[in-house]
Amino acid sequence: MAKITLENLAHSYLPNPSSEDDYALKELNHEWVDGEAYALLGSSGCGKSTLLNIISGLLQPSQGRILFNDVDVTDQPTAERNIAQVFQFPVVYDTMTVRDNLAFPLRNRGADASYVAQRVQQIGEMIGMEAELDRKARGLTADAKQKISLGRGMVREDVNALLFDEPLTVIDPHMKWELRTQLKQLHHDFGHTMIYVTHDQTEALTFADKVVVMYDGGVVQMGTPQELFETPEHTFVGYFIGSPGMNFLDAEIAGRHANIAGTQIDLGAGYGAIDGKTQVGVRPEFTRLGTGNEGLPINITRIEDVGRHKIVRADYKGQEINIIADEGQEIGADMNRVVFDPAGINVYANDWRVKGEAA
Repeated sequence: MAKITLENLAHSYLPNPSSEDDYALKELNHEWVDGEAYALLGSSGCGKSTLLNIISGLLQPSQGRILFNDVDVTDQPTAERNIAQVFQFPVVYDTMTVRDNLAFPLRNRGADASYVAQRVQQIGEMIGMEAELDRKARGLTADAKQKISLGRGMVREDVNALLFDEPLTVIDPHMKWELRTQLKQLHHDFGHTMIYVTHDQTEALTFADKVVVMYDGGVVQMGTPQELFETPEHTFVGYFIGSPGMNFLDAEIAGRHANIAGTQIDLGAGYGAIDGKTQVGVRPEFTRLGTGNEGLPINITRIEDVGRHKIVRADYKGQEINIIADEGQEIGADMNRVVFDPAGINVYANDWRVKGEAA
């Protein structure tokens, strides 16, 4: 297990990068705690896999250093970093049995035969393939082969880190849930440092202690699922996490009030002078439908019943607002206002969150 430190780390696939836009991975300075589970979350092309491959040693960074437990490993090859990596698509030895595939990393390091047998049996049960241990890998389905890849990544107990690059892409939805649960249990039992790359927020939020949200080649926030939900530090985090994502409305900020296209709302905190493009952000979970003169006047465009609640889609002077209503709530024609809970309002300037001061 290892603490992983990134120092002034950046990478460009161009031979002579001349500006920040030339970098697929913009400069990072982060320390990831020994034994914690992290998810790298972001849309395709944001730099997640580039960062993972630099940590594993498959890619040499253009600048900066990688340290495992304060030891510089930047120039070390993958084999010397003592990590296990599972890729998006299955990598198995077709001519070997499932048992031999799982045993390979242990036998390659000269582990005792009795330990190998015990550990392979344990991992075989964990991935639900104990009945197939003596089958050849050739002919197995893609999701079965990926389970073998996952098992081979997890079979060693002495690794510095376990790295997963979108490992559940080819797994059926029900098995995805089971394997995420098993990965979480593995982390609980053995305390490996784990880094899990995904573009799926459900995978990230259910797997990780801390989620590292990446956007346009940089880290915009690292925090717990609760922190990402309640206080997104960047508008991308608010938009990307949540279903639906955070509402963002252009606003003029003055003290503890925001003027949104002619209507004032209470922000619940005071703000000084703010430069640039200013917005308020509020998640649909912190909204409610109202009547009379409270809140913002809206036009409801449609209502979606998703079973556990209703999503009300509305329009306020050309700006879209999503509202969460209880499943059993009757939505009458007089419900033409939306009210924001001040405790759930965030203020943004040029896409970054501005901290308010309590009144």
